[in-house]
Amino acid sequence: MIKALYDLPAPAKLNLFLHVVGRRADGYHLLQSAFVLIDWHDTLHVERRDYDSNLARHDLEFVGEPLPADDLCLRAARALQRESGTRLGADISLAKRLPAGAGLGGGSSDAATTLLALNQVWDLHWPRQRLMALGLTLGADIPFFIGGQNAFVEGIGERLTPIATLVRQWLAVVKPAQGVATKDVFASPLLVRDTEPVIMESFLADASASQGFGPGSFGRNDLQAPAASQCAQIAEAAAWLESRFGASRMTGSGSAVFAGAGTGDQPFGRLPAELPPGWVGRMCRSLLHHPLSGFAAD
Repeated sequence: MIKALYDLPAPAKLNLFLHVVGRRADGYHLLQSAFVLIDWHDTLHVERRDYDSNLARHDLEFVGEPLPADDLCLRAARALQRESGTRLGADISLAKRLPAGAGLGGGSSDAATTLLALNQVWDLHWPRQRLMALGLTLGADIPFFIGGQNAFVEGIGERLTPIATLVRQWLAVVKPAQGVATKDVFASPLLVRDTEPVIMESFLADASASQGFGPGSFGRNDLQAPAASQCAQIAEAAAWLESRFGASRMTGSGSAVFAGAGTGDQPFGRLPAELPPGWVGRMCRSLLHHPLSGFAAD
């Protein structure tokens, strides 16, 4: 049995487009999107406790405010412990490098990496689909990170169709100092909730024709206008990126924005060493699959 796993990445995601195509009777919005993994990530260390069933999270570093005591990592660990019936515990250490409130899926990715790691150190051997089903009870984005592949996403985020044909691409990602609450974005009267549904083949044909998937091509982010109305720095960051790389787009419910920077061995531009006060950013590269995709069997 594996005792501990160290330096486990929890990668961020970008929404290449995000359309709101309807709303369920329970109030949840129906979405269509393409999620792509990028190499900006948090890092976790997970150690098994043999002597008791306690669960603890230790913060090694963090960007912005400290995490709440009962964050998604611990909630995910507790759910897996309960559903599996294990008597083992764990110490979970987290180096939080992804900015919160960015639309990058950092908390969901941390929870997914926690589930994948505990599946190993607790010797559970749960298949991927079982972990994904448990993850969905905690957050709509978690199954994507457990799934291990870039994906066309539908429903509330639970319907995933893997995409294996996207080439690797450089992406400049910037998170301004200000943020916006996801619930406020979805409650905005500016939100379009009836965008015409698309098919995955249309997105793939556009990505193939443009030799990439920059934000100047397919679709849009329906959440961007309502988010920008509540957070002026989103439009500021978008214009800032566009002046350097061309078209930009917000990811998720914001406030991070991104721009394509080429598909070659090197990006065609760089982020300056000094960003505006309070902003964080990174030149990223997309991933073809999750680094921990082998931690669960299909």
